[in-house]
Amino acid sequence: MELKEKLLSSFMAFEEQVDVHSELHDVRTSAIKNFENKGFPTKKEESWKYTSLNAILKNDFTVFPKGENSIEFNEVKKYFIHEIDTYKVVFIDGIFSSHLSSTTHEGLDICLMSSALHKPKYKMVIDNYFNKIANKDESLTSLNTAFANEGAYVNIPKSTVVRKPIEIMYFSTGNEAALLVQPRNLIIVGENSHVQIIERHQSLNDNPVLTNSVTEIFAQKRAIVDYYKIQNDNLEANLIDNTYVSQKQETNVSVNTFCFGGNLTRNNLNFYHFGERIVSNLNGITIIGEKQHVDHYTLVQHATPNCESHQDYKGIYSDRSTGVFNGKIFVEKEAQKTNAFQKSNNILLGDKSTINAKPQLEIFADDVKCSHGCTVGQLDETAMFYMQQRGIPKKEAKALLMYAFSNALIESIKIPELKQRITKIIANKLGVKIGFDL
Repeated sequence: MELKEKLLSSFMAFEEQVDVHSELHDVRTSAIKNFENKGFPTKKEESWKYTSLNAILKNDFTVFPKGENSIEFNEVKKYFIHEIDTYKVVFIDGIFSSHLSSTTHEGLDICLMSSALHKPKYKMVIDNYFNKIANKDESLTSLNTAFANEGAYVNIPKSTVVRKPIEIMYFSTGNEAALLVQPRNLIIVGENSHVQIIERHQSLNDNPVLTNSVTEIFAQKRAIVDYYKIQNDNLEANLIDNTYVSQKQETNVSVNTFCFGGNLTRNNLNFYHFGERIVSNLNGITIIGEKQHVDHYTLVQHATPNCESHQDYKGIYSDRSTGVFNGKIFVEKEAQKTNAFQKSNNILLGDKSTINAKPQLEIFADDVKCSHGCTVGQLDETAMFYMQQRGIPKKEAKALLMYAFSNALIESIKIPELKQRITKIIANKLGVKIGFDL
């Protein structure tokens, strides 16, 4: 049975298992119908022109794990930012792990999506926010909505500075021959509040896994959100990450994506403006090799005046790896005084590595400052020669140049311990030890 038919036949059984109110039933039914009509995206669609899911979909994925699996903290400690205290929302094969998690309801809600969907006290919040900015026409987002039940639920009340970062962790044990998981995250940040969130998906063995994730982020007036995605998985892991961000006036939201591993990774990142003096930051570092594939698809929709958006993506590709950057800035007629910038810089280290870059501007306002740029090249041989003349071995010189290439985005990390962790990962990817403190 093909995966699409398997999912459609599983939907009725899924709805019988979850206790949902009628509004959610209607939302799920509409979503599964949209997925049934559209199916999985193909390269015939312009937005998926350079990314094919065909090889992945041949796996016989288990839609629901057969049983609850457990792992000990020592087995996965290295994946956490364990140097500091954090709130933790942890899932194993899509199922919440209470003994690895550290949630709270004291002054704010950091807990489970399943609780928010099913408990009456959260009904008003769910009615106002769930599935409100997710793209209802996008087939994989619709698939996630149809089966949405578990994930992280974060609700920060107004005028709250969350005292420690939040880690949202998804582990796949590999106990299934092939597993499909579909986490759904809802994050609401109240007026004048500030939160830092780290998200990671990690496989613990080499069995194939496909993660179809959807995250909705709502930033209310003057909120500050720093979101970090760490993607450093094994060569049988596939991630499709759909993130939708709604910003009210004077908010500042940054999404930083660090993509270092996995078989196929697709990041769909969508920002929508609903007020003036908004700042949106989209940053990404990609370092991959072998036959890995990473696709960044971004959209910033400027609908109001006096707003800014900054997109800065850097990629280093070796072996037969493939990168895609498909970024779009859309400026509506009312969005005068918009300042929007988009940049994609890429280094190809091998003759067979590839980057497909497509920066786009679509502007209907006449008083704006918008620009985009894209570069594709190799390491500067003159700089390499200069460093080797001064006694730096070729391997270290090469690594230092690549580190310097990505350093501006590393500097944007506001959590020191995470900054150190990302630096170590980059050093490992480049095959050297960075011999200085950061």
